[in-house]
Amino acid sequence: MGLTRVEAVIRNPANPARAWQGRFLVDSRAIDTLVPRQHLERIGVRPGGQRVYTMADGSRVKMDVAVAQVEIMEEFTGVLVIFGDNETEPLLGVTAMESAGIEIDPVKQRLKKQSSTALKKACA
Repeated sequence: MGLTRVEAVIRNPANPARAWQGRFLVDSRAIDTLVPRQHLERIGVRPGGQRVYTMADGSRVKMDVAVAQVEIMEEFTGVLVIFGDNETEPLLGVTAMESAGIEIDPVKQRLKKQSSTALKKACA
């Protein structure tokens, strides 16, 4: 899939009126969503822990994480967000998209709402 970007809103779950809106690169290989640290701190989201992530070059980096609300295409969900460097482009990971009922249309290279969200996985 080529580069796809989407507008999304990150909200402080303790005070949803505190929010930041930005343009996110859709990264179908990223699990979690990355937001520049300055935006998370400005809306009062503070690190709740750390996780080790494997970068595209194979290196491993320990990064601060927290839980935040994410709104995509008028759908919202709570997800783990990564505190990125201030100059880092925001990345929208697959967990946020799947939890919000959003899927990638690889032919049109855009996001679309699912007609429904699976409550359970189908058994084989």
